[in-house]
Amino acid sequence: MSATKILLASHTGTALLLFLIICIQVQTCTSQTNHVCAPSSCGSLHNISLPFRLKGDPPNCGFSFYELSCENNQTVLYMYSGRYLVQSINYNNSTIRVVDSNVNKGNCSSLPQHSLTGSNFSYADPFDWRTSFWSPSNESQKIMMFMKCANPVKSPLYMDTAPCINGTNSYVLIEANLSYVENLCRVELIAMSSLPIKDYRNISYMDIHNRLVYGFELWWNEVNCGICKGKEKCYLPSKGFSCPTESIFDQIITQIRLLWWFILMMIAGLIIARTVLCSPFVFAFLIYKWLRRHLSMYDIIEEFLQSQNNFAPIRYSYSDIKKITNGFKEKLGQGGYGSVYKGKLRSGHLAAVKMLDKSSANGQDFINEVATIGRIHHVNVVRLIGFCAEGSKRALVYDFMPNGSLDKYVLSRQGNTILSWQKMYEISLGVARGIEYLHRGCDMQILHFDIKPHNVLLDENFAPKVSDFGLAKLYPTNNNTVMLTAARGTLGYIAPELFYKNIGSVSYKADVYSFGMLLMEMVGKRHSTNPVTESNSENYFPDWVYNQVVDGRVEIADATKDENKLAKKIIIVALWCIQMKPINRPPMNKVVEMLEGDVESLEFPPKPVLFPDETPTNYTYSTDETCSSSMLFDSNETISLLINSG
Repeated sequence: MSATKILLASHTGTALLLFLIICIQVQTCTSQTNHVCAPSSCGSLHNISLPFRLKGDPPNCGFSFYELSCENNQTVLYMYSGRYLVQSINYNNSTIRVVDSNVNKGNCSSLPQHSLTGSNFSYADPFDWRTSFWSPSNESQKIMMFMKCANPVKSPLYMDTAPCINGTNSYVLIEANLSYVENLCRVELIAMSSLPIKDYRNISYMDIHNRLVYGFELWWNEVNCGICKGKEKCYLPSKGFSCPTESIFDQIITQIRLLWWFILMMIAGLIIARTVLCSPFVFAFLIYKWLRRHLSMYDIIEEFLQSQNNFAPIRYSYSDIKKITNGFKEKLGQGGYGSVYKGKLRSGHLAAVKMLDKSSANGQDFINEVATIGRIHHVNVVRLIGFCAEGSKRALVYDFMPNGSLDKYVLSRQGNTILSWQKMYEISLGVARGIEYLHRGCDMQILHFDIKPHNVLLDENFAPKVSDFGLAKLYPTNNNTVMLTAARGTLGYIAPELFYKNIGSVSYKADVYSFGMLLMEMVGKRHSTNPVTESNSENYFPDWVYNQVVDGRVEIADATKDENKLAKKIIIVALWCIQMKPINRPPMNKVVEMLEGDVESLEFPPKPVLFPDETPTNYTYSTDETCSSSMLFDSNETISLLINSG
């Protein structure tokens, strides 16, 4: 027998002896410390057992994150800073029904203290919400949105909460959908319930309150004690699982399985150790390459950051992000997807660091998206320098734009710089080129779905950069239509086909519509969601602009002839982009051609409509007609669209 075999046999024998000693010790300790966890009770709720436990129960009975409290003979669950009363626990289907402690059965004006929806729960949470979003076959699970509106709403979906809840124009919307939200309505509270209703369109507010009183179900994850089904009890000795009623035969089988697993692990460990010891130089070389790659990667890339354009985004650690932002010292703004901070790279280059809120997507999906967007290099698309994907931390590092976003220049606020028509035209053309590049210039078709002034950044020369790809979707370039499960974007800029499926399929034309509304806002120096545009097409701003152009009443105060032509060109392109049907909108490459061309060569678009069933009025209009008089806000009085202050 060789020395190697003798050594292997010696090691194996020693390992087996140690394993048997450990098994005997563990068995002895277990026999001394095991005790059965008796079910707990609180008030009318009995048989509180694994995975739950009450405060004061032994630590080996149940889990800390499933701990309940017994307060005034009521079982209480604390979750997301909320206090919920436990109504029942079903161990057969792993569900627990709870109700917000603020809801009073005898008081119909009582409401939950906190909003809670399925989006509050992630895959890492100990609880999950069993609703139609997670179990499509269970249609009885609904969410209820309590809303306040500026004006009365006449809709069968909106139920008046009077006289239970005081306040004018207070409603509850049972089955919430973005397309059902009326203008000038504000969501006050979102609540859940698991009480089924056969016909939710024919119920009273007391039925709604009864649903709140009934509460909602949560599903908890199965624990390892599922292996103890059919046995008497399950307990947690030393944070492990054990079934105390196993027979001697079952215990022997378990020990044999553990012994076999231990032998395999020891053999594998010896083989790996032998391989490593026989290859010390290879091992040392791999360590050297790994250290050299990881310690110098960031410095090398940042050193050539300003001189190289063709590079992949840097993957920063969270500690790097904190150093770049100097401990998140200077906050630039707050958006729907996180906070933005000013930072400085090691090269001295200024950067904007966006710290994203908790993401529902897994880390790999985030990295794949960043890697794809990181390959985009266009003068009118913001440059992604790097990203952070460390645990739950998500961050994006962009070039810093000293002039901020376009929205602060579009809105007419005192003290803000008013952009000239020439500069507005240059910004419009730059944004169009950036969107056109996203649609056709990459190996994948990138649809932005959130084009608006807030997402157009301006550098030191006011060159526009399309930014914020939080809602973007990537598709093959040969896809003419895309599939979406819900409308996405900002109200006022969302294309109508995302609501009205009968007018056309969702495609890259959705970005064209959003770009047209951006141009309209630049022209009108006002928000596209201004209340003036609500209710009817008579006050619909694009419709009003169209009528002014047709009537020849468009003129820019103190503007030159060339500036009037630029304004007219922007208006005509905007009217083409916001056509109701996607098929009538030009693609972005055509939009760029229209903006670059002469205004006299532009064909005048059909009149825009506010609703899909409206039929546009046919007009004949000569595009070489000179704009005269100021743009009107109503049909009788003139008002300047934008005064050029030079």
